[in-house]
Amino acid sequence: MNTNKILRFLVPFIVLATVLYLVGNHRIPFMGGDTLKSVPYSQFVDDVENGWVSSGEIDKGTFKGVYAANAGQRSGGFTVELPDNPQIMRDLDKNLRDHHVNFKYPKSPISDSTWAMIVTGLLPLGAVIFIWLFFLRQAQSGGNQAMSFGRSKAKRLTDSVPKVTFDDVAGVEEAKQELEEVVEFLKNAKKFQALGAKIPKGVLLLGPPGCGKTMLARAIAGEAGVPFFHISGSDFVEMFVGVGASRVRDLFDTAKANRPSLIFIDEIDAVGRQRGAGMGGGHDEREQTLNQLLVEMDGFDQNSGVIMIAATNRPDVLDPALLRPGRFDRHVTVDTPDAKGREAILEVHLRGKPIAEDVSAHALARRTPGFSGADLANLVNEAALLAARKDKTRIEIPDFNESVDRVVAGPERKSRIMNDQIRERIAYHEVGHAIVGELLPNANPVHKISILPRGRALGYTMQYPTEDKYLTTRQEFLDDICALLAGRVAEEAVYGEVTTGASNDFERATAIARAMVCEYGMSERLGTVVLGTRHGNPFLGRDWNEERNYSETIAVEIDKEVRSIIDDCYARSRQILFDNRTKMDEIVRVLLEKESLEREEFIVLMEGAKAPEPSKPLVAPTGAPPITGDNSSNTPEQRRPLPNLRPETA
Repeated sequence: MNTNKILRFLVPFIVLATVLYLVGNHRIPFMGGDTLKSVPYSQFVDDVENGWVSSGEIDKGTFKGVYAANAGQRSGGFTVELPDNPQIMRDLDKNLRDHHVNFKYPKSPISDSTWAMIVTGLLPLGAVIFIWLFFLRQAQSGGNQAMSFGRSKAKRLTDSVPKVTFDDVAGVEEAKQELEEVVEFLKNAKKFQALGAKIPKGVLLLGPPGCGKTMLARAIAGEAGVPFFHISGSDFVEMFVGVGASRVRDLFDTAKANRPSLIFIDEIDAVGRQRGAGMGGGHDEREQTLNQLLVEMDGFDQNSGVIMIAATNRPDVLDPALLRPGRFDRHVTVDTPDAKGREAILEVHLRGKPIAEDVSAHALARRTPGFSGADLANLVNEAALLAARKDKTRIEIPDFNESVDRVVAGPERKSRIMNDQIRERIAYHEVGHAIVGELLPNANPVHKISILPRGRALGYTMQYPTEDKYLTTRQEFLDDICALLAGRVAEEAVYGEVTTGASNDFERATAIARAMVCEYGMSERLGTVVLGTRHGNPFLGRDWNEERNYSETIAVEIDKEVRSIIDDCYARSRQILFDNRTKMDEIVRVLLEKESLEREEFIVLMEGAKAPEPSKPLVAPTGAPPITGDNSSNTPEQRRPLPNLRPETA
């Protein structure tokens, strides 16, 4: 009998028991109850013999009756106490029958008071059973957290969720190949078993945010065709002790019952952090959860048929026991895509959208080095929104150009009104960046100059490399520093005073110079040594705070060397702008009129000709987000650096 049937039986039973209890205790009147008249026994006998009694009931030594219509002044109901004498009761019975009185005795030998006692005893038991069944039903439906907090919160992927395949994932071909082997093993295990190969028990997806780790896991679920359970790392540990370990056991028990199956844990660093790494000890509850996870993945019991996939952008904090072969056998790095990968990702996101004929995914890909898959998806979406805002039927090149500017520097701030003096100062600052960056042989080419406020920046200069960069030379670093310092040099040369606009430029230039000295061994004075612990990429390695492994004397030498690099680059930028002062003035004049210059217009001005008429912006064949920008706000809280998405150097 299920819960619903039990409840349908219990509710009427409890109501009936309550009614019987009240009747047994005379709380419900019989035939008017409180209005019954009491008459003597002798009068009652006379009334029966006179034929004035119509009907009645004998119960517990009492006769409750009703007078007949011919009883004259006697009417209604009455009650009479009967003598406790068996002979008299037999005579009364005969007398009632002889005078045709309709009377009756109780149907059961058990009195109402006995029934009331039985029901009163059963009421508490019935109430307890009812409450217990109610909570049991709530626990089965998941509505009562108190009864189900020890169960796993993993969700099984159903057919109602849109299916994602490997065709929907682009730009990470090496990672796809690694994961396709897992899918193929699930579909054709005999092919691998014939050669004695074993499929990895676990696959760990590593990489920066937005590069497609979760999308790859969804593609595996769509391709494998086996039960797929997904859960977040933060869903394991809660305030109750032992809940995390219980949920891990429940998760693997469910997966084993449906094997072959896949388990995906997103952001596994929430539960898999290294044990005992905290200040003053570890977190006992989290460590118990991690211990249970380690046992389930590769413990004493065999766990064949269950493959675990996890994703994280902080592998440096994971426990070594979790990373060893036998648990997470395969580590797949999902990094930012290269030019070919970006083109493939853009083609996926452009699919099905009304795009103008002259829009090229190849050109957009070359313009966006350092963009992750999420950045590219956002870029295409922003372009579509801009086109819809202008009531267009197709997404055109200007929409993509505007979208790139929005993603890199933020939305345009048309409401920010600046006077002519501030606009001119910003223009000189940005043109200084552009001239030095264009004339230095190892700096990135200038793509666009603008004095239109975007985000918190009052102006910006976009410089893109001609191709993806994986290594950077010493001279390239120096040219980058010169371009960063050129904005302040231009302000000082023209106005004889400086503003706060170059604070972020100095911060980035100093960081490059210090890295050259302390990390890359590019200082002739200090030699090829590493001074201090390298921070590295926090998404692909450990991210320790810097430790000093050098003396105070060396610290002074480091500061001198950094200062020397900055001063030399500053002087170099000053000389370049001094030699091109006439060009700088002319470009500033045109920039103040147009507020932004594309590369073709800038190159014409650099060659000494007059500014061309405004033309449709072109998608540059080269690209990376800006390495120089102007944040000329006068308040510290408004100074925010433009994002530097240049590829990581080694």
